[in-house]
Amino acid sequence: MSKNNILVEVKNLKKYFPIRTGFLSKVTGHVKAVDDVSFKLYQGETMGLVGESGCGKTTVGRLILKLLAATEGNVYFQGMDLSKTDKPTMRKLRRDMQIIFQDPYSSLNPRMTVGNMLSEALKVHKVVPKDKIQKEVARLLDIVGLPREHASRYPHEFSGGQRQRIGIARAISVRPKLIICDEAVSALDVSIQAQVINLLKELQKEFNLTYLFIAHDLTVVEYISDRVAVMYLGKIMEIADARELYKNTLHPYSEALLSAVPIPDPTKVSKRIILKGDIPSPSNPPSGCSFHPRCHVAAKNEEIMQECTADEPVLMEKSEEHQVACHQVESKLN
Repeated sequence: MSKNNILVEVKNLKKYFPIRTGFLSKVTGHVKAVDDVSFKLYQGETMGLVGESGCGKTTVGRLILKLLAATEGNVYFQGMDLSKTDKPTMRKLRRDMQIIFQDPYSSLNPRMTVGNMLSEALKVHKVVPKDKIQKEVARLLDIVGLPREHASRYPHEFSGGQRQRIGIARAISVRPKLIICDEAVSALDVSIQAQVINLLKELQKEFNLTYLFIAHDLTVVEYISDRVAVMYLGKIMEIADARELYKNTLHPYSEALLSAVPIPDPTKVSKRIILKGDIPSPSNPPSGCSFHPRCHVAAKNEEIMQECTADEPVLMEKSEEHQVACHQVESKLN
C-alpha cells in the first residue's frame, strides 16, 4: 500500500432517496442514505467499512461504482471525476472496478453455466483473444480453487462457498484495480468465511488489488483490513488504521460496536456497552450529532449533550492515521 498513490477519492458524497406520497406522488421528504461522506482509498490497501444495517455502507459502494447516481459530491478514480464521465468512458472504466455481492446465488445467472458467465466478461472487455478464452476460464477456476470441469455446471449445483468463489473469479477475470466486497462473506459458514477471506488476501498480493470491504462483522474486518471507517446513519464517525482503531477507539459509537465483539478467552470478561433506543430514521435524522440520542457519553454530561444536540461534529485529525467526528474528543484535542 502506497499513501502516495490514491486510487479512489470520495468527496462530500451524498445520496438522498425521495419519499413520494399521495395520488400525484409528490416528494414530501428524503431518505438521507449517505450524507456528506469523504475518504481516500489507496492503491493496494483494504479499507473496511463497518456499521449497523441501514447505515449506508452498501450505498457508498454502489455510488463509487456509479451503479447509483450521487445527489451531491464527487468520486474520483485515478484522478478522474466519475460524475463527469460519459457512457463510453464509463464502460471502459468498468473493467477496473468490480464488485462481489453478498448473496452469491442471486448474483449469478441461473440459466448460464459457470464457463459461459466467465467467458462473457472476457469477451465484453476483450481481456484475451477469442481463441484463448476457454484456457483463461480454466485458469480462473484454478486460481479460486475450483476444478476445471465445473465450468460446465450451473449455479444451483454449487454450495454457497463455491458460488462465492465463482463470484470472485468473475470479479478478477477482467483484471480490475478495485473490488468492492459488499458483505462478501456474511452469508457463509464461519469455516467457509475463513477460506474465502484467505483467498481474497492471496489474490490481493498476486494481482495488487484494492478492496473496499463492506461488512458488519468486526472480527473479520480487523483481520483483513489495513484501515477501517465506521459509519452511522449515513455519516462517517471515525477512520483509523485497523490496529489503532481496535486498540485506541475514540468515538462512543465505535466503542459500542467493539464491545459487542466476542473475546476468545474464557478468563476475560468484556464490558458490553448497550446502546439505548432505536436507530433514528434517515428521513428525519437528529439535529447536531446524529448519534447523540443514543450516546452513552453525552447522556452522562449535560454540557456535552447540549453541544452535541446543537452542532454537527466534523472529522478531526487526532493523528495522520486517525480521524474522528465527536465533540467530546474535539474538546480533548483542543
